[in-house]
Amino acid sequence: MKLTILLFILLTGTTTYAQPRVLTTAPINSIRGLSVVTDSLVWVSGTQGKAGRSMDAGATWEWYSIPGCDTVDFRDIEAFSKDRAVIVSSGEPARIYLTKDGGKNWKQTYYNDTKGIFLDAMDFWNDREGVIIGDPINDTFTILRTGNGGESWEPMPGPKALPGEACFAASGTTLRALKGKDFAFASGGAVSRFFRYNGKAWYLRAWPATQGLSTTGIFSFAFRDGSNGVAVGGDYQDVKQENRNCLITKDGGRTWTAPALAPKGYRTSVEYLDAKRLIVTGPFGTELSEDGGNTWLPLGNDPQGYHVARKAKKGTAVYFAGGKGRIAVLDIK
Repeated sequence: MKLTILLFILLTGTTTYAQPRVLTTAPINSIRGLSVVTDSLVWVSGTQGKAGRSMDAGATWEWYSIPGCDTVDFRDIEAFSKDRAVIVSSGEPARIYLTKDGGKNWKQTYYNDTKGIFLDAMDFWNDREGVIIGDPINDTFTILRTGNGGESWEPMPGPKALPGEACFAASGTTLRALKGKDFAFASGGAVSRFFRYNGKAWYLRAWPATQGLSTTGIFSFAFRDGSNGVAVGGDYQDVKQENRNCLITKDGGRTWTAPALAPKGYRTSVEYLDAKRLIVTGPFGTELSEDGGNTWLPLGNDPQGYHVARKAKKGTAVYFAGGKGRIAVLDIK
């Protein structure tokens, strides 16, 4: 880190980066689904059965209402192009929709009204293979897989949950598709654990995250590679609590430790920008780390909060989405 930047941080307690620039206020009460295909192509999804797309870096937007879904909350979205995107709902019944014509038409590809069904997050390895995690039913986590780009979904056996253990549908990032055929997810509630599947078997780890209440646990995590990762969370009813709200691993999730300087409270989304820099956000604040997650500092003197932050799959721009339909961007080169 350059000396001038270090001195600025020591004197001000903030980074030298500006806070995210608000692009628009969407006609959606709350946005938690965000997929950034390129610096210019962005999709979002949220409450009131709505989704949106921008093809010009957020300058203009198209908004879509999925028929028959006025009360549905689409908490995750995965987009592959200007034409193809998959959205998944939270709550009962569970619904998954696919568009192949840029949002003009949406095909329901999954429906499940089993009592207690609640899908939390979705991720894809590529444009064909994807996975979804859901809360436990009959003490077993719900897992769905697709091999055809979301045209259909099949269940696979999930690990057993402990009493009071579930996942959080806060930003679509409590689940990650990792290199190879690995994927992992985080739980919270009475117990918070890290689960990783290597294509053949599960291994799981207890970690020192805040836990014990239905409102506590890990809400998001990200991996830079097969070994280095960061997880964030907290307590959504005690939003300023910093104790054990952030964890770091250097061995693929086998062990996790607390950072030297944690984010300033409850956070729901973490994303790698490059090998060293990460961004974290939650409804009450946004921070950046320049040392692999060991220290976190606010963006600006009055950092705004969002539900989710995602970096472009092909590009450098970082987009944010959150409450009251706010969508923002942070350009970091």
